Amino acid sequence: MKIAGAALNQTPLDWNNNLRNILDAIALAQSKKVDVLCLPELVITGYGCEDMFLHPWVAERSLLQLEKIIQACQKITVAIGLPMWFEQKLYNVICLVQDQKIIGFHAKQNMARDGVHYEPRWFSPWTPGQTATVNLFNKSYPFGDRTYQIDEAIIGFEICEDAWVENRPACRLAALNVNLILNPSASHFALEKIAEREELVVKSSAEFNCTYLYANQLGNEAGRIIYDGDVVIAQHGKLLASAKTLTLKDIQFVACDVIPDSEGPPTLHELNIASHASTYQEFTNAVVLGLHDYLRKSKSNGFVISLSGGADSSSCLVLATEMIRSGIATYGLEQFLRRINRADLINQVRDEKETVGRLVSCAYQSSKNSSSETQNAARVLAESVGATFYQWSIEDEVNNAQETIERAVGRQLTWAIDDIALQNIQARVRSPIIWMLANIQNALLITTSNRSEGSVGYTTMDGDTSGSIAPLAGIDKPFLLSWLKWMQSQHNYAGLTEVLDLAPTAELRPPDNQQTDEDDLMPYKILTRIEELFVYERQSPLQIYNQLKQEEKDLITARQISRFFQLWSRNQWKRERLAPSFQLSKFNIDSRSWFRFPILSGGFEEELQQINDLLV
Repeated sequence: MKIAGAALNQTPLDWNNNLRNILDAIALAQSKKVDVLCLPELVITGYGCEDMFLHPWVAERSLLQLEKIIQACQKITVAIGLPMWFEQKLYNVICLVQDQKIIGFHAKQNMARDGVHYEPRWFSPWTPGQTATVNLFNKSYPFGDRTYQIDEAIIGFEICEDAWVENRPACRLAALNVNLILNPSASHFALEKIAEREELVVKSSAEFNCTYLYANQLGNEAGRIIYDGDVVIAQHGKLLASAKTLTLKDIQFVACDVIPDSEGPPTLHELNIASHASTYQEFTNAVVLGLHDYLRKSKSNGFVISLSGGADSSSCLVLATEMIRSGIATYGLEQFLRRINRADLINQVRDEKETVGRLVSCAYQSSKNSSSETQNAARVLAESVGATFYQWSIEDEVNNAQETIERAVGRQLTWAIDDIALQNIQARVRSPIIWMLANIQNALLITTSNRSEGSVGYTTMDGDTSGSIAPLAGIDKPFLLSWLKWMQSQHNYAGLTEVLDLAPTAELRPPDNQQTDEDDLMPYKILTRIEELFVYERQSPLQIYNQLKQEEKDLITARQISRFFQLWSRNQWKRERLAPSFQLSKFNIDSRSWFRFPILSGGFEEELQQINDLLV
């Protein structure tokens, strides 16, 4: 029989878009003579509806959409995800439809509740092995934990998180002689996760002596989470087929012929992990997809970037440019412009560079502390990619603000006493001006902060944190610096040369101070490792100190540990207000998606004292 999985680019509560993608996927499968098609979980509503799942009418509307989908399922079996209320509880459900008839509903058993996932807030877990019936459309249907036979295939389900727990449903399905496991998923993207997930599918097909079909969600569905559109089919430990991931298309479809009841040797096929995209390319593709969907789904006209000449804002410009390049390569210029709601540009731009110029605007906003080197770096990069480039001075705005406060408090502000205030006003007065440019263009203002800076609050609230979307806030500074060098060499961004010659600096103190980020904070290598051990590995300050003493020896000091945790504790309010960011690596610091921390806390005083006591 021929089986297939389709990854779809859905949008929460966008009923027409979601239905159209589902029907198109079914029609494509029918044209390929597919017998069984698996779609992602919650494909009707979109996975990211959040508290809207608790509104009963959302599930009711999903059933109305299901009726339309059923009618399209002629001579094919389709697994369709939706939310369903059953006995006053909400479940994450897969409806299995065969030739325009429902043959049952399967409910998810394990709720994802770590990292970016909050499923238990909305859904109840179904009890393994429990069966029931549900009355729907004037008929009764099986509901709960069941298996289904379609020709030679005995079908069972694992829904996303079900496959990642120790006592997973597949353990019981194997005992029931299930030979085809379908896994409809909405599994978020993270660097190197695609290879890990593929390995899980292949190993599962060997361990449970079956054919295993996995179908993920695709695209930036709801703003923060990017789905890679992975579709993987494996049998008896051998990878049969997999999708091209992180595509800008609405549907990623993979099909292959299998003999479900074949007896294959359950030996693991060695995966060619090297065939997967490099980590840098994965990062590029993920952010490109995230920006592409965010732009078109928000119906904005383009991007505006406050381009400082530093690594972060330059990374944002490169990624916006890559998005446009990829969109044109995928769809052609005219169709790409229609897709991002910019059909007005069809007769006004002729090529990629002109398109970048109309979709991306950058501004270098100089103060008296800005250098000619960063100004030149910003200009050269913008011109090299074709972005519209502005430059202006903020000196009048800074002076007006400073003079107003000096009159009010009755004294002059000095760097010796008012260092932070004098730094911040330069970052802060830039914000309303660049926002004005974004407003008149109806464009998205990109926040350029990275994760390393967000951890310790090395940002100016209502200054460089201003923006609609923060594409870098989920990735650390050392990664960005090495990624930029890779983009320069591998993707022909010669305009990055001047940027990469500069040490990272905020350029907010007088030039004779020779300010650098690492002097203000600590080496980024140390900061990033502390962040990882704390947020991801959940270690205490003392455990982190002891581990880094082994890893870094003389490079780590107690003062660095104390500084990190003091800055972390006092700056949670900033992290609460950061623009929405993309989930890109194995963890992030976005309090809305990964790591919640109290705004007011004890500041780790006793924990840091433990370290100091060791040094006495």
